[in-house]
Amino acid sequence: MWAVSRKVKKTDRGKAWNKKLTKTKPPHIEPRSKAKSFYIVCEGMNTEPEYFKSFPLGNAQVESFGLGQSKTKLVESVIELLTSDESLKEKEVWVVFDMDINHEHANQQKEDYNRAIELAHKNNINVAYSNDTFELWFVLHYQYIDTPWNRGQFFERLSELWGCNYSKDGKAKAFCERIYQMLLEDEHANQEKAIYRAKKIHDEQAHLVFSDRNPCTTVFQLVQELNQYL
Repeated sequence: MWAVSRKVKKTDRGKAWNKKLTKTKPPHIEPRSKAKSFYIVCEGMNTEPEYFKSFPLGNAQVESFGLGQSKTKLVESVIELLTSDESLKEKEVWVVFDMDINHEHANQQKEDYNRAIELAHKNNINVAYSNDTFELWFVLHYQYIDTPWNRGQFFERLSELWGCNYSKDGKAKAFCERIYQMLLEDEHANQEKAIYRAKKIHDEQAHLVFSDRNPCTTVFQLVQELNQYL
């Protein structure tokens, strides 16, 4: 391709055709997209917050922490925060909790669980809930589950998969900080399959009351959102 010469004789510099030819257009600057920000409030103090903070996000930020409150109280606290802090209205807000059933207080727990989810939806707050336990999401990386397990069964299975005593060590902050990377590097774990499995068991129970959906987790929905910004 021939190069275009910008050299013009002094006598031609004032002519109209030369002004049009040599006029420089201002550079076109693409508007920079605003960083996505997630505000994730968890019931648990270590497992959930450290897992979500481990996502290697690019043009996004995650604030995740545990409040250690009951389900409804957790949602009410987030509603109060949204009312008092205008900056939170620009963020994608999530609450994360699980059933963690105690059979001595099963009825009260189910009511609290259902009320919390309904209250969150009513106030346009996203919910990543799990029944019975958040650890269901981890196990779904390895296998499909469509029958109810108790917490002890999940802990035992993770102990087998990860070669540890999950009941003893799995809730420690240092351990929780490594879970995302462990799942990523484990050739037997597959997040894409976990999303498919979680969605399948969720959709099959969509007609049931929240507390009757067991096993069930909507953590996959939050993970899908975060994955858009890896």
